[in-house]
Amino acid sequence: LQYYEMSYGLNIEMHKQAEIVKRLNGICAQVLPYLSQEHQQQVLGAIERAKQVTAPELNSIIRQQLQAHQLSQLQALALPLTPLPVGLQPPSLPAVSAGTGLLSLSALGSQAHLSKED
Repeated sequence: LQYYEMSYGLNIEMHKQAEIVKRLNGICAQVLPYLSQEHQQQVLGAIERAKQVTAPELNSIIRQQLQAHQLSQLQALALPLTPLPVGLQPPSLPAVSAGTGLLSLSALGSQAHLSKED
């Protein structure tokens, strides 16, 4: 039963991510004509590179997310138990969801790949 629940959840997440990708592609197609020729070529190249995400890149992203999640857990344990002075907030890291779907990891890999190239 647990396997089916997990499988169903992953299937829903993949469909959700596919819909997001479809909508973002539509936005890119609408915006592209307004860019200069040079920027159009850069965007098209970046989109093609994003489509070429590899399994090792995905594994690297998963590893980074797990490390960030573990680090945030350790930092939460290491926070002082004494109250902070009024107006100060404890440091925080961006939350990493354990339920992140494979396609969203692919999107993250594409973003990381794009940021390295730009």
